[in-house]
Amino acid sequence: MKIIISGGGTGGHIFPAVAIANEVRRRYPEAEILFVGANGRMEMTRVPEAGYNIVGLNIAGLQRRLTPQNLLFPVRVFRAVRKAGWLLEDFRPDAVVGVGGYASAPVLLAATSRGIPALIQEQNSYAGLVNKLLAKRVSKICVAYEGMGKFFPANKIVVTGNPVRAEIAHGNRAEAQAFFGLNAKYKTLLVIGGSLGARTLNLATAAALVRLREAGVQLLWQTGKLYFHEARQQVAPFAAAGLCAHEFIQRMDLAYAAADVVISRSGALSVSELCLTGKAAILVPSPNVAEDHQTKNALALSGREAALLVTDTQAATDLYDEALRLLADEPRQQQLQKKVIELAKPHATVLIVDELMRLIGV
Repeated sequence: MKIIISGGGTGGHIFPAVAIANEVRRRYPEAEILFVGANGRMEMTRVPEAGYNIVGLNIAGLQRRLTPQNLLFPVRVFRAVRKAGWLLEDFRPDAVVGVGGYASAPVLLAATSRGIPALIQEQNSYAGLVNKLLAKRVSKICVAYEGMGKFFPANKIVVTGNPVRAEIAHGNRAEAQAFFGLNAKYKTLLVIGGSLGARTLNLATAAALVRLREAGVQLLWQTGKLYFHEARQQVAPFAAAGLCAHEFIQRMDLAYAAADVVISRSGALSVSELCLTGKAAILVPSPNVAEDHQTKNALALSGREAALLVTDTQAATDLYDEALRLLADEPRQQQLQKKVIELAKPHATVLIVDELMRLIGV
């Protein structure tokens, strides 16, 4: 069996793709899986770290203003589709999976024009542009939310939930505390702004370092690449108190296991992971996304009393008041944990791979 998985750009695309690959490999250890990403994007690093081969295409999205890059966009798409076609003819996959992001478009275009079965997986409640454009060409569309018929042909939709790496919910707390050098006597706060970081969360966290130390709270702070150098300097005086910054946390299973409370953006992957791990969380939706879909994701939890919601504009003044109150209130933490885990869809990856195998005819 040969499968190509295409897409990327952010962890919200990459990690579901890896989860799908892992499930295919679990069922069929001899299956050959090839990823196709965009050169210069994070998938070119993260996918090999997960143990898979990846090929890069020279493709990027349209800018919102008129730029030379936009003028070259049709040429780049043509070249990327041509290279994708060569990859398909060389690798000869049984099926292609697209997870969203720039790199999935050329691969899905080339595959569907050759009659190769294709499936797309949409993580968000508001469909991405690439997936919307390609919906009529693919055979099956796996979605995480109900009501996606406004974006896709209803007869192709299967509601599966979002694929999450299976190990994410099985971290051991004692191992996690040893791994990160944490003291079991104190509460731990995990701050994650997505795989690329979040300026609002980073600024609010930097301003709260003294308060966290005074409250006896330990901190695992994923900053993203752009803010890491500054954050490392800011947190250095507090290292002895268990406050530390990370550019990227590879062992998220251990990070979740160590955390008593999580502050997070509300991207689709983050929400799915919080549900699966059953963590008490404060969600701060990013305002810089299409149709404000992160707010919709956050409301899906906060409306069921499964998470707390602080808006991006409120974060500077209110976020750490809310976080410190929640860290001190164990009954409230337990209530949130109980509610959020009820929303988990732990079998999403299995259902997606079931659909993929049906396309192949296995």
